[in-house]
Amino acid sequence: MSDALLPQQKRPKLIVVVAFDRGEDGELFPAFGPADQQSEERAIRTAKALASKHVGVIAWSREANPDIGEYGPPKTLFVSGDVPDME
Repeated sequence: MSDALLPQQKRPKLIVVVAFDRGEDGELFPAFGPADQQSEERAIRTAKALASKHVGVIAWSREANPDIGEYGPPKTLFVSGDVPDME
């Protein structure tokens, strides 16, 4: 039996929040996270709460099937301040 997802099945999502601060050298570094979130709404709430405490924060999601190493493109849910470019 195949583990492939049927078209009508929802793919699992990776939902993450990361907050950044700036070091003495001026470089951004992760100060919080990456922290997995249970929903996109929760990720946005968490990111908004962190925004006033850090130089930058981003919440993003992507469809994921880690068992086979398959990940969709990232979708930005919330961004505030300075964050590094997503690759």
